[in-house]
Amino acid sequence: MRDYINRYFNDLDFRYTVYSNMLHIINYNKIISLEDNRISILYNNKRIIFKGNNFILKKMLDNEVLIRGVVLGVEVNDI
Repeated sequence: MRDYINRYFNDLDFRYTVYSNMLHIINYNKIISLEDNRISILYNNKRIIFKGNNFILKKMLDNEVLIRGVVLGVEVNDI
């Protein structure tokens, strides 16, 4: 149980979760661009591009964002 709690609080892996009208992204390096139909994120040597509709920034914390909108696709490119 202690290891589980420690991993939860010290989680450093990049991750995104797509909900019906939300996108939650954690542990990224930098937001390159945030537009109403496209979000570009930098993580290590990769650019992750989320394409969709009506993106609106709802919450932003250190290395964590919550975006409202509909995700239609994800593209990953090496830099």
